[in-house]
Amino acid sequence: MRRLPAFFCALTLLPLPALAQSQSARAQLDAFGHQLHAVTAQFEQTLTTGNGQAPQPSHGTLALEAPRQFRWDTQGPYQQNIVADGHRVWLYDPELQQVTVSRQDSAEAHSPLTVLTDLGQLDHEFHVSEQGSKDGLSWLRLTSTASNPTFDYVDLGFSGGVLQRMVFRDQLQSVTDIRFSHWQRNPPLKPDAFKFVPPKGADVVDAAQDGQDQPVQE
Repeated sequence: MRRLPAFFCALTLLPLPALAQSQSARAQLDAFGHQLHAVTAQFEQTLTTGNGQAPQPSHGTLALEAPRQFRWDTQGPYQQNIVADGHRVWLYDPELQQVTVSRQDSAEAHSPLTVLTDLGQLDHEFHVSEQGSKDGLSWLRLTSTASNPTFDYVDLGFSGGVLQRMVFRDQLQSVTDIRFSHWQRNPPLKPDAFKFVPPKGADVVDAAQDGQDQPVQE
C-alpha cells in the first residue's frame, strides 16, 4: 500500500493574524502556536522521487485540533485518509481496502508535530536554521537530532505570519512540496471529526508490533 507520508507529522501548524513580512521565519514559527485551538485548510502537494520519475501531484484537505488530533484527506488523483485520534494513527487506502494503524506516540517521535505542539522542545529535537528569503517567503529549516531520522530536513515557508509551504526531503532523496490555502482558524469541528472506524471488509493491520503487520485487536 502507499506509505505513510513523512510530512503527516507536521500538521499542527496554525496561521495567525498577519505579521510584518520583515520578521524572521523563526519569529513567525514561534507565533504560530499562539492561542491554538483548531484549524482547517486545503493543500496541493507534489512528490518528486529520487529515481527520476515525473512529479506526482495530489490535493485535498486537512483538519486538526490541539494538541494531538488531525486528519489529512487526499482527494485526488487517488484517495487516502490519515487520521490521528490522539492515541493511534490510521491510514486508509480505499483502492486496496487496507488500513494500517500505528501508535501515535511512536509516529510523533522526533517529528515536527512534537515541536509545533510544544515549541519548548524545538531546540532539543531539532537543529534550527534560518534559510533567508526565496519565492517571496521567509524560510526556516529543521533537521532532526534523532540518531535515525525519518527525513533529511523540513523547510517551512512563511509569509505575513502564515505558513504557506512545507518542503520535505526524505532519506531516499524524494522531495515533498506542500502548498497551503484557505486556512480557517478555530472553526467548529464535529465531535467525531477525528474518529476513524475501519470500513467493513477492509484488511486492518497493526504496524506497531515490532515492525510486523498484525491484525488489530480491539
